[in-house]
Amino acid sequence: MNIDVEGSINSGQVFLWNKCGDTWHGINGQDVLAVGRSGRVRSYRGIRTDFFRRRDDMGRILESISRDGRVRRAAGRYPGLRILDQDPFQCLISFIISSNSNIQKIRSCLAKMTERMGEKVEFEGRMFSLFPDADRIAGATAGEILGCGVGYRARFVRDAARMVRDGRLDIEGIKKKDYHGAMEAVLSVPGVGSKVADCVLLFSLGKLDAFPLDRWMLRILKRYRGRFMPDTKTITKRQYGLLHEELVDYFGPYAGYAQQFLFKMERDDHQKGWL
Repeated sequence: MNIDVEGSINSGQVFLWNKCGDTWHGINGQDVLAVGRSGRVRSYRGIRTDFFRRRDDMGRILESISRDGRVRRAAGRYPGLRILDQDPFQCLISFIISSNSNIQKIRSCLAKMTERMGEKVEFEGRMFSLFPDADRIAGATAGEILGCGVGYRARFVRDAARMVRDGRLDIEGIKKKDYHGAMEAVLSVPGVGSKVADCVLLFSLGKLDAFPLDRWMLRILKRYRGRFMPDTKTITKRQYGLLHEELVDYFGPYAGYAQQFLFKMERDDHQKGWL
């Protein structure tokens, strides 16, 4: 199946991407990726990357999640939409910064962080700043991080970087865990709640049964006539976990793809901006 490069990049999964002509360039950790209309990925590091998860059996996935009518309509509208396989550390920091924010603000903060702390490299005739690694952010001053516009999230950003640097958060080890084990590991990071953890699991750690729940998704779920909605206005960690089990039971083992199709359709229908 063909990949919708622009639609996938413009779906709330990544933030440090820009389009020049027919080519998208994006920062992916310690690499720069260039992607044309065909979906072929070129890498500054020369690394072969399955950024658009071509390994996923989309026929099987679509058959599974399209049992639900709303998902079937969304999948028909965005047939080339893909979940991305991005750098886990960058993804973690990005979604910590995303809390109580909007896409344009997240982009601005991350751009400042890369420009001020990241290594400068030249790729395809252009200069880029790589995403600062865990060592760099962990060693940054509070002022440096605050200067990127992240506000109260600054200490969470530095705490997360220090956990990765010190090996207290083993990203490669998390990839080997099941959903529940991976969720608990990511939730151990200060400032990370269930929604942020689900984003990290889905967009960088290969947990296709993750189902991030934010106000957009809760708005969608209300249309299922209360099937998934808790009785309270706010969702506790326990309620989030129970709701996740219901969603996976309903949408199937690829619930994360169902979430992404529904999320993109909801945002587009409300004409909310992307990159």
